[in-house]
Amino acid sequence: MKKRILALLLGGVMVLGLAACSSSGSQSPSPSASAPAASAPAGSTPAEPASAVKVGGIMLHDENSGYDMAHIEGLTTACKNLGLDLDTQLIIKYNVPEDENCYDAAVDLAEQGCTIIFSDSYGHQSYMQQAASEFEDVIFISCTGDNAAASGLANLKNIFPYTYESRYVSGVVAGMKLKELLDAGTVTDPYVGYVGAYPYAEVVSGYTAFFLGIRSIVPEAHMDVQYTQSWYDPAKESEAANALMARGCVIIGQHADSTGAPSAVQAALDGGKTAYSVGYNVDMLSVAPAAALTSAQNVWSVLYQTTLDKFLKGEEIPADFATGIKDGAVSISALGQSCAEGTAEKVEEVWAGLKDGSLNIFDCANFTVGGEHLTSYTESYGMNGAETITDGVFYESVIRSAPYFDLRIDGITELTAE
Repeated sequence: MKKRILALLLGGVMVLGLAACSSSGSQSPSPSASAPAASAPAGSTPAEPASAVKVGGIMLHDENSGYDMAHIEGLTTACKNLGLDLDTQLIIKYNVPEDENCYDAAVDLAEQGCTIIFSDSYGHQSYMQQAASEFEDVIFISCTGDNAAASGLANLKNIFPYTYESRYVSGVVAGMKLKELLDAGTVTDPYVGYVGAYPYAEVVSGYTAFFLGIRSIVPEAHMDVQYTQSWYDPAKESEAANALMARGCVIIGQHADSTGAPSAVQAALDGGKTAYSVGYNVDMLSVAPAAALTSAQNVWSVLYQTTLDKFLKGEEIPADFATGIKDGAVSISALGQSCAEGTAEKVEEVWAGLKDGSLNIFDCANFTVGGEHLTSYTESYGMNGAETITDGVFYESVIRSAPYFDLRIDGITELTAE
């Protein structure tokens, strides 16, 4: 392995947050609903005997975070499925913050002989880029990142699932419950709340898809979003959920990595309040057995395994790789006991529409911005003016893998966005 003294030139790259959009995009979205995932030019990787490969992983937290647990399970499952020895061919570093510690971890893994290294947080990516510039014979994969294509480094890659698909389907589950409550007269206001981490595109894309899923069942639904300014803070997430319920929200969704919000909703339900929860990453039934309806989930093993398989075969790994339900890369968790009758059948119908391309989640006919249906949008942050709407559909994660849907649509109110 050769080291190149370029790290200092890249050390000033600043982290914008796990889902802020920052890379450029020049490829126009395909008008097909099943448009292929982003595929920027990428260097080829030399084939190595599987027995000689050592894989590295860098995790922001550990198994106590649902988000990180999904990555840990995904990476270990992929390695196992490809015949790698988990004891000798996989090294995972846990609780690595989004700072110089990530660079140090990446360098250490490379020096231990890892020839492909994954990190699971957007905030790691500038440090992964710094390491990639020094170890040009090592492939660095920044999961959820967005700067691989723009970096000019053939050994820096980004991968991301179509999370908006599972968000939408979990929204359909929530919508079915909301309709049941309205039809029974249990509630009269279709008021939904959402606990978000930060006002970044990944979060905005996800909560908008969730909301559109709800509105596909209850068109008059409206939603408030409360930010915690943290990816993982059980106390803040619980406080945000309680604040939303105090405003009258009866279903609480989340883009946050702990069980704080579902636990708060379960406590409220136990106290006699009408309140239900839709989680993220992991099944929340253990902490909210009556309140949890389902959770939107990413099947990270699909992305890890696809990427590792290409690496082992010496095939090109694209600078950006994204996929969804058509490859089994997203899902929802088991439906809870409080789900409305007919929910399972409706979920299957929606999954089928996503698979065959008959359902476009961000069809501009289904939402307005400032009272208008959009026909063009070139202002997504970090997209360098790329057109994101084709034939009336906003195509997410097509120009690049990381989400760039940052429109604030009518019907959703951000309570705190600073």
